[in-house]
Amino acid sequence: MFIVFVTTCGRANQEVIEKAYKTSEVLDIPYIPRKKRSILHHMNLHEQNCLVIGKERLELHTREDNSEPFFFHPNSASFRIKRIIRGETDPLIEAADLKEGMSFLDCTLGLASDSIIASHIVGEKGKVVGIEANKYISHILHHGLQDWVSPLDELNSAMNRISVINGHFQEVLKNIPDDAFDVVYLDPMFEEALTDSHGINPIRHWASYTGLTKEGIEEAKRVAKKRVVLKEHYQSPLFEELGFHVIKRPSAKFHFGIIRV
Repeated sequence: MFIVFVTTCGRANQEVIEKAYKTSEVLDIPYIPRKKRSILHHMNLHEQNCLVIGKERLELHTREDNSEPFFFHPNSASFRIKRIIRGETDPLIEAADLKEGMSFLDCTLGLASDSIIASHIVGEKGKVVGIEANKYISHILHHGLQDWVSPLDELNSAMNRISVINGHFQEVLKNIPDDAFDVVYLDPMFEEALTDSHGINPIRHWASYTGLTKEGIEEAKRVAKKRVVLKEHYQSPLFEELGFHVIKRPSAKFHFGIIRV
């Protein structure tokens, strides 16, 4: 269980202070005025982690030594979307067989990179929803996807169209009707997946490492109209255990598995 309070950046104007107050109410966590003290001072004094409301972005700080704060950024989505615009293919889009107008449910949102790419492909007529287990990450993603401004209009549009749900996907899936999404996507986070990816290392401390179960996959199959897609390490036993057909990618550390519904 992560205990978090909210404060502001060092030189906060009234707008930022009001935003911090509102955040404390929405997330039901205490607001502590900055008072020109360092974030580390407040975290040590209150023995809690900290959500910092800034003028440009929200940052989630942990008391762990040498840990970078977590904040939203498009990560790999920026260069992936440029490749697609140039006419190149994207492994996720091929595995999901995504087309314009389709609906896509990302059960493990993370930094939302895959959802951003999916949103670009399905366009304004489609729908992309992401589920994030950690309520602080979920809050940051919800605001980051709306507030981040890129020089690339296609990226901004894709981010703006994504809806974020806070909750554990196994429970959220149970409340979604049959055949509600064309594609249900799972990219479970685990330790090995993070070692080579500096872009998502700050999320390591906050991530949910809930494993996949056969029950969870059955729920995903019920919700999916066309296919369930799983991204996992190429040596993962989950593909076979859970009944996925593997799309092998030479020299790639991750493969995609699909179940056609």
